[in-house]
Order: sequence, then structure tokens, then C-alpha cells
Amino acid sequence: MPRNYRAEYDRYQGTKKQKLRRAKRNTARAKMVKAGKAHKGDGKDVAHKNNNPFVNRLKNLVMQSKSKNRSFARTKTARRKSK
Repeated sequence: MPRNYRAEYDRYQGTKKQKLRRAKRNTARAKMVKAGKAHKGDGKDVAHKNNNPFVNRLKNLVMQSKSKNRSFARTKTARRKSK
């Protein structure tokens, strides 16, 4: 069965909450570009140190590789390991 992108968008990506979170992440990227820390096509992600996309202070933002930003160490019960 092929993946149903329309249903996926309707159920998750298109919800009001997820649209707002995506907009905040885009704002964070724009802030880092303006600060000269990110560049178009650099292949990096803007990471939020506290994992909250609503907190876009420059002190809370850091540039990371995509592989480092999109995964994290987990416990045996699949929760995030504390630092």
C-alpha cells in the first residue's frame, strides 16, 4: 500500500498546532541567517537547546548537522536519555 501523504498532512502536519510549531522553527532559521550563523544550502539544522521551538532566543539556538539534530540517545523504554 503506498504512503498517503494527503491523509498524513490532514492528520498531523496540517493541524493548527503543527503549523505554528513549523512557523516558529522557520523563524529560528531566519534569525540564525540574519545573525550570520546559517547560510542557504549549508545542510545544517537550527537546533533548540531546550527542545522547545517556541523559545527563539539566540542563546537557545545552535547550528547542528541534520543527523545530530534529528535523533537522540534513548533509554530502554524509548524515552530520551537525560544529559
